[in-house]
Amino acid sequence: MNFVRARKYILERLKNDLPPQYHYHSIDHTKDVLSAAKRIAKREGISGDDLILLKTAVLYHDAGFIIQSDGHEKIGCGIAKKILPVYNYNSAQINKICGMIMATKIPQQPHNLLEEIICDADLDYLGRNDYSRVSNFLFLEMSKISKVEEIDWLKIQVSFLKTHKYFTKTSIAERNEKKQKNLQLLTEKLNKRIQ
Repeated sequence: MNFVRARKYILERLKNDLPPQYHYHSIDHTKDVLSAAKRIAKREGISGDDLILLKTAVLYHDAGFIIQSDGHEKIGCGIAKKILPVYNYNSAQINKICGMIMATKIPQQPHNLLEEIICDADLDYLGRNDYSRVSNFLFLEMSKISKVEEIDWLKIQVSFLKTHKYFTKTSIAERNEKKQKNLQLLTEKLNKRIQ
């Protein structure tokens, strides 16, 4: 597997081909998820080929946004299936990568540890101190694409954080508490808007 070249290819595509309205689903999001995935993987004991497959899946998990947002996971898998053989990934490796990409579809449904890690990394920000800053990018994106109003956005976020769960022991231990605090702040903000 030539991970370096596979990474270079997709980062260039994301940089050059993502439509400008994707303020959240951007190259910065992909890099953020990659950083989170590497951190979680290390704590969960993932290394070797599995780590390369995980990092590749992260890099390609939102590649479908280059084409469209609806069904972007499936489109991202299509891109991976077309491109990764060029970089010496075999069909079994690509199938694992596509399994990880598809696991990130909301509601997340991972079937193994690698899929759990990518799911937790994709939504790592929910339990971080920079939650408000990152979620503002998503609000900006959604307000441009689907014209969502702030009060509706707050309702969506409160509901999402209430139902979301982390899968890995690492993310449960490191992110759950802060996620609950972020949920509390969101709920208070929503209640003020409703009054």
